[in-house]
Amino acid sequence: MDVIAVVAFDRINPFHLSVPCLVFGEEQPSPELPPCEIRVCTPDAAPIVTTAGFTVSTGHGLDEVAGASMVIVPSWPDPDLPAPPAIIDAIRTAHDNGARVVGLCLGAFVVADTGLLANRPAATHWKWADVFARRFPDVLLDRESLYVDDGDIVTSAGTTAAIDTCLHLLRRQHGAELANRVARRLVAPPHREGGQAQFIEHPLPATGSGHPLTSTLHWAIAHLDEDLSVDRLAARANMSRRTFTRRFRETVGTGVAAWVATQRIAMAQRLLETGDHPIDRIADLCGFGSAVTMREQFWRALATTPSAYRRTFRGPALPVAERPGGPARPVPVS
Repeated sequence: MDVIAVVAFDRINPFHLSVPCLVFGEEQPSPELPPCEIRVCTPDAAPIVTTAGFTVSTGHGLDEVAGASMVIVPSWPDPDLPAPPAIIDAIRTAHDNGARVVGLCLGAFVVADTGLLANRPAATHWKWADVFARRFPDVLLDRESLYVDDGDIVTSAGTTAAIDTCLHLLRRQHGAELANRVARRLVAPPHREGGQAQFIEHPLPATGSGHPLTSTLHWAIAHLDEDLSVDRLAARANMSRRTFTRRFRETVGTGVAAWVATQRIAMAQRLLETGDHPIDRIADLCGFGSAVTMREQFWRALATTPSAYRRTFRGPALPVAERPGGPARPVPVS
């Protein structure tokens, strides 16, 4: 029997734990394919307490990980906390025996703790990417992708990307028909490429900071539809171009042009999520100059289009008469 071992531990998030169980465990492949069994394995086969406060007891210990064809670490409670030797040894043994190892979200940290990711590509949740890079400098961290499939080792970004990753692995094992059927049951997109960018929130600088660049950054964010050249921003900050460029990179961690582009993308995301402006109007409001330029930068940053992004976060647009607050009159049918 094909065994998928899911490594669980105290303080595991129950939703994270449920993802591989939902994708792989509830619907079996067609009769001609070998059956699959999900085993949730805990240290010493002991009951574990989830972050929701309830206890999970499965009776499967880490000794059963070694014989699995795939080992999934669905999360980890603390990115600064190294995985214990018992978990590391179990995963290494399974990998040595030919198992595919999967780290979902912060589970990528546990996989990296085993040393199996040295000089190999990996993904994790964008919020903890800096911590991952600091702890594992020998791993080729992909900060943007939803998931990275490197053959025998697969890692992913956050929660919904974990669903994408498991569907991708199910498709790889048993074909698109089964994966699409499971995706429909979960009401999830049937397939998102791993290289598609994470939808990363770009927070604004803190308003209470006394840093000399704070007011200039906030002014720029309020005037994204204008020309925001280095010279203009430097003049606004009362600095020379050279000093401003140096201080800007020290403060923000990137160049001026890259930061402005990121803020314009972030503003466009908010407008697409919350408003009804046409794409051309959003391009003007955000300072892209044209809808064509906006689409190009959107694709470069997020690997999707503005229209597709709007559909993802808001669903298909309703006719005007059906929108909340819209006119109470029949919708013409052509």
